[in-house]
Amino acid sequence: MKIKEIRNLTNDELNAKLVAVKSELFNLRLQLEINQLDNPMGIKEVKKNIAQIKTVLREREIKNAN
Repeated sequence: MKIKEIRNLTNDELNAKLVAVKSELFNLRLQLEINQLDNPMGIKEVKKNIAQIKTVLREREIKNAN
């Protein structure tokens, strides 16, 4: 997911997306533990998405506080 796409979402959509991506990360880690994960780089991609979403949420929080 690109950062421009993330910035176009509302806060509620971002929070829902964050929950979904965290669930996906959990499933990937579970697959990694039982040796069923095909692409281990998927974990890195999901972590990056989580960081981007959290960054945009924090930027908006700071902007609204001022």
